Amino acid sequence: MTKKMTVVFHDEELYTDLKIEAVKRRKPASDIVTEAVREWLEVKEDEELIPIIKARLAEREKKGGGRPWSVVRKETEEYIANRDKAMIVAERKKNV
Repeated sequence: MTKKMTVVFHDEELYTDLKIEAVKRRKPASDIVTEAVREWLEVKEDEELIPIIKARLAEREKKGGGRPWSVVRKETEEYIANRDKAMIVAERKKNV
């Protein structure tokens, strides 16, 4: 399903840069804006990991031990994979 939204650019130079980039890529400007918003949202999701990491580091300091990096890396990869799967499912639902 396509949703429409009007975007008002208060920065004329930014709007011009967007239009030039759209021509260079041979893509609609709306596709570029969509990509940019999607990437921004992914960064925000990644930022959610920071408090989790800090909490685990504090827990490790408190307990005087820690988990092996291989375990932490596996958990992080699983989290990212699950997040990516959820995004794919959401995208499919949106396109149905």
